[in-house]
Amino acid sequence: MNSEAKAKTVPVQTKKRRRSKSLDRKKARAGWMFVLPFVLVFVLVYVPIVVDSVNYSFNEIVILQGGGYDLDFVGWDNYSYALFENPDFVQTLTTGIQQLIFDIPAIVVFSLFMAILLNQNMPGRTFFRAVFFVPVILSTGIIDSIDANNAILQDFMNSNGIDTGAEAANAGSQIISAIDIEQLFMNMKVGTELVEYVVDVVNNIYGIINRSGVQMLIFLAGLQSISPAIYESCTVEGATAWETFWKITFPMISPMILVNAIYTVIDAFTSSSNTVMTFISKISSETLGDVRSSAMSWMYFLIVMLIIAVVAAILSAYVFYQRRD
Repeated sequence: MNSEAKAKTVPVQTKKRRRSKSLDRKKARAGWMFVLPFVLVFVLVYVPIVVDSVNYSFNEIVILQGGGYDLDFVGWDNYSYALFENPDFVQTLTTGIQQLIFDIPAIVVFSLFMAILLNQNMPGRTFFRAVFFVPVILSTGIIDSIDANNAILQDFMNSNGIDTGAEAANAGSQIISAIDIEQLFMNMKVGTELVEYVVDVVNNIYGIINRSGVQMLIFLAGLQSISPAIYESCTVEGATAWETFWKITFPMISPMILVNAIYTVIDAFTSSSNTVMTFISKISSETLGDVRSSAMSWMYFLIVMLIIAVVAAILSAYVFYQRRD
């Protein structure tokens, strides 16, 4: 009897496995159908542009007498010009990468902090979520171009004042100063580098809020996916809010931290206010600027990809994935 029961249960299990595999294949096919338009546009439109950009970086444009142009292969000369002959590119590149590395933890930590606050049960939390996401909408598209071309705003920002009190007014426009932080950390033996970093982050709070909207939504989605039963069990066991955050919330949203860190790097790389990209666009308008700017762009792109790989390698070691079995 036992052998007959085992023989009956084995085909049932194999049928369930086959059904699950066929269902997974159907889901995979449906996913490819959704991404197929992007794949086609990428292959037909973007790949030729990328190939031409790489080709330009290794050539020099020669204007023909009858009109048109031709490409003359020069090897690594454009890259050598960017690294050794142009004194401003390396300095701008170093400053941009340093600012990028400093912005990643500030934006991720701030967006996580605000997402935890906005996830609490409080009146009007939907309104506050919309308020924090409004800067993301205002900083994109036509509104961003109108703001960039606002002559009155630029005049006020570049104004030096009428009397000698202009410098004091500019200094007073900062939220905090290094002196305030030094007084706060005087007995903590904190280095000047950390003081300057905290001062820059606080004084740049508007830019951080402006670039944290998408990250907040991702963190909110991760927080809402955590089962309330887990928090209820922690409360029954007598765990404090601090222990619950570090033992439950933080590990459960660690995949979102990895996603937001990578997204922050890519967002800063493609931002219109990126100093490196602004410098490269300026170079492209000069003589031989097309080929030299292509070489600069590819160097910057490879460095950003290296930063993404390092960030992904470091954070992946601490990511916790919940099993759904």
